[in-house]
Amino acid sequence: MSDVVAVENLVKKHQDLKKEIAKVIVGQDEVIEQILLSIYTGGHSLLIGVPGLAKTLMVNTIAQTLGLDFKRIQFTPDLMPSDILGSEVLDQNRNFKFIKGPVFGNIILADEINRTPPKTQAALLEAMQERAVTIAGQQHKLNLPYFVLATQNPIEQEGTYPLPEAQLDRFMFAIELKYPSIEEEIQVVKSTTTDDEVQINTLFNADEIIEVQHLVRRIPVPDNVVDYAVRLVNRTRPDQDGASDYVKNYIDWGAGPRASQNLVLAAKAHAAINGKFSPDIEDVKAVSLGILRHRILKNYKAEAEGINEEKIITELL
Repeated sequence: MSDVVAVENLVKKHQDLKKEIAKVIVGQDEVIEQILLSIYTGGHSLLIGVPGLAKTLMVNTIAQTLGLDFKRIQFTPDLMPSDILGSEVLDQNRNFKFIKGPVFGNIILADEINRTPPKTQAALLEAMQERAVTIAGQQHKLNLPYFVLATQNPIEQEGTYPLPEAQLDRFMFAIELKYPSIEEEIQVVKSTTTDDEVQINTLFNADEIIEVQHLVRRIPVPDNVVDYAVRLVNRTRPDQDGASDYVKNYIDWGAGPRASQNLVLAAKAHAAINGKFSPDIEDVKAVSLGILRHRILKNYKAEAEGINEEKIITELL
């Protein structure tokens, strides 16, 4: 099958997928699209929002429609790394045997990831980057495809531990969930207070998702699009030559090279789901907010003046 036909098939499957998810999740189109983009490119996503916005339900529904093995880890202050990764135990013959933890799945929902201390948060780092975990010097490969979809409560809430920058950078997208509109909330209440059960159809399987990931990587990118993505990331760095006064005034740290890689990959996937065979600058702009939001560290001045990351990125665009 040619890549042109494969892209056309992906457009149709993507639309069908969104319709299936919409049976359960009302609205949140942009959020769902960004999660799906990260899945098509093999990235991880961080969902940020207050409790009760159906973050867990959304991830569970997406896992069902994709036909993937779904595991949920509830992060709590007393959670240990071995509770996530697994541990070695002595069997009856006094041999060590490795018991796999919940990290061994296809879609891992790291629920309220910032409710657990940094030591336990860091347990996911190797899994997210290398798609493997090391226990007692032995490396265990994870099943592919592999995604971590983490949910995070707003940092200002009691009992939260901010994620370290190295871990934030491992997430392709940071996606903010907003409250639903009045109309959407009415629809949510109507659909969730009856006895009706919604039947979700599975539209993909693991092998098809891996094939989509390879397809996205094969999509050609014009040099001017790569140049635009790299320059956009470069403009977030206050210590670079030619950094604007705006950036120097409001940003402490800018985004690293992983942001440039993710911008180009996500732009390819964004082009593909819109039936284009090569991304343009508009595709980079469309995905830039979710990819840069968590990678720039604003300073106290921005905080004092009420300038958020969204406003800074919009200004850079």
